[in-house]
Amino acid sequence: MPKFKTHRASAKRFKKTAKGALKSGNAFTSHRFHGKTKKQRRQLRGTSTMNHTTLKTYTHLLYNI
Repeated sequence: MPKFKTHRASAKRFKKTAKGALKSGNAFTSHRFHGKTKKQRRQLRGTSTMNHTTLKTYTHLLYNI
């Protein structure tokens, strides 16, 4: 049985935290900021943790569990 390979695109975008959550950058941050409020732009900075419903899918891509 061959070894599983890590999905490299996912590995570049997500990092695992100490408690097992995945953190990533936010979507909707590349352009068209004139349609967003200052509060939205401020809250889209930095990183956020992934929702637990999609966590299983992405951990399988990263760690082949």
